[in-house]
Amino acid sequence: MDQTRRNVLKAGGSAGLLALLATAGMLRSEAALAADWNQNAFGAKNLKDAFDALGAANRTQSADIAMVAPEIAENGAVVPIGAVSKIPGTESIAILIAKNPTALAASFDIPAGTDPSVSTRVKLAQTSDVHILVKANGKFYETKKEVKVTIGGCGG
Repeated sequence: MDQTRRNVLKAGGSAGLLALLATAGMLRSEAALAADWNQNAFGAKNLKDAFDALGAANRTQSADIAMVAPEIAENGAVVPIGAVSKIPGTESIAILIAKNPTALAASFDIPAGTDPSVSTRVKLAQTSDVHILVKANGKFYETKKEVKVTIGGCGG
């Protein structure tokens, strides 16, 4: 097969696939993706401002949120944090850290019909309360846990 013909077929197939994905709404421009970013919440310097920016000034403590986090983190630069919500209609899950320079560490939108479970690694500047904020059916629910950060990674 002629090399030029192969290149034309590859380019045409790729362009067709991109057009199909764009039509289906699976491709969005960077401007559209950036519009979803809550700059005020991610820039908040304390918990109160972060909760306010997220619209969660009023929240309820809930035992239906399971947090997976170590009691002691030997390396504050990479602390694994996970959350599972058993609250029906979970729309989003956010991870906030009280003593970090910016309180909101991560925020995840949970599409309808998916498992409301997230995990990531965060940086803890020092021993701090880690808060999990769940939005479900327009209401906010919270749980928290203290995670201790050791100095020097000796576990003590």
